[in-house]
Amino acid sequence: MVKRLFIAGIIIALFLGGVGYFNLVFKPQMIADFVSKMAPPTATVTAEPAKLETWTDRVRSIGTLIAIEGVEVAPEVGGIVSEYYFDSGEDVQKGEKLVQLDISVELADLKNNEALLQEAELHLKRQASLVKREVTSQATLESAIAKRDSAVAAMERIEALIAQKTILAPFSGQLGLRRVEKGQYVSPGQALVWLQALDPIWVDFPVPEGDVGKFKVGAKIELTVDTYVGHVFEGIVEAFDARLSKDSRTLMVRGTLKNPDRKLLPGMFAQVAVLAGSPKELVTVPRTAVTYSLYGDSVWVVKETAPVPAESEAPATSAKPVGAAVAADAPDQETKLTVERRFVRVGPTQQGRVAIVEGVKAGEQVVTSGQLKLQPGATVKIDNADTLKPPAVMPKQ
Repeated sequence: MVKRLFIAGIIIALFLGGVGYFNLVFKPQMIADFVSKMAPPTATVTAEPAKLETWTDRVRSIGTLIAIEGVEVAPEVGGIVSEYYFDSGEDVQKGEKLVQLDISVELADLKNNEALLQEAELHLKRQASLVKREVTSQATLESAIAKRDSAVAAMERIEALIAQKTILAPFSGQLGLRRVEKGQYVSPGQALVWLQALDPIWVDFPVPEGDVGKFKVGAKIELTVDTYVGHVFEGIVEAFDARLSKDSRTLMVRGTLKNPDRKLLPGMFAQVAVLAGSPKELVTVPRTAVTYSLYGDSVWVVKETAPVPAESEAPATSAKPVGAAVAADAPDQETKLTVERRFVRVGPTQQGRVAIVEGVKAGEQVVTSGQLKLQPGATVKIDNADTLKPPAVMPKQ
């Protein structure tokens, strides 16, 4: 009985040992060998070499276009519109008549004051003659002078009121939409039409506190607007504000641009770039080549790797050099392309390209699309037939 139990125990121990060896040693080794021999499929990507370009640092901002001279033409006094002398969108010169308010009452008062002035002057002449003959007192002459002066002042007041009701262009420029009609009553300060001087034109834009010292008055400005895609307007920095905004810690800067074609209009949204510093040579790559993450920015660099021949194809001992033996006995093999993930330090961006300050050299191939399929050391195939094309309208920077 004991002998049978001993034999059964040995059989069970052998069985458990075999199961344990299979699960703990043989099976993991087989899996590891299989995984090590299994090569991932070749990933198809697009790539292009990093370029060495000359860039000038730019301080970018968002601004608003403002007319150097721009007002809403409005009357100083109220009245009925008797005539207007312009149409919407016309160009006018300084001093040109725009609107005439009714002045019939003022003209009547003017005639009355002219008559009173004429009477006062005749009375003054008579009193001056009497004083010379010592027929009347000096006080009477002074009273006549005062009446004459009062009549002159009354006449000048009426003339000033007539001038206020004759609305002239304060400067040369372009008119906006007419907002007045004949017979309409307008009150003091009511807007009749916009008048804007469009050439040159201002652009106001905020600059962060840290960028204020990068440029000075006279620095060149490049400006773009959504209305004219791809067109760059040039100007210069004219002035800086006297203080920073305590809320945003930005300084308002004003630039001046020539606008002979009047393409730029007051109120337009503008993307402004101020050229700061001297040109520098930088290594640049397409923006799509850079992968941004919390752990750092990186690019995939394509490397050429010579294929390793299999052991079975290794040449036997021979007097020939190794290179000659491979060339004679082994078939031609193409160079493999692999990728290496490289962390980089990025710089400024311009027109869809990113400057790489550190990490990539000029001429190195970088992957521009297909990065999600890659892992370090993966084999790749470059096919630029379906290269990503930038959109017609670039995103705002």
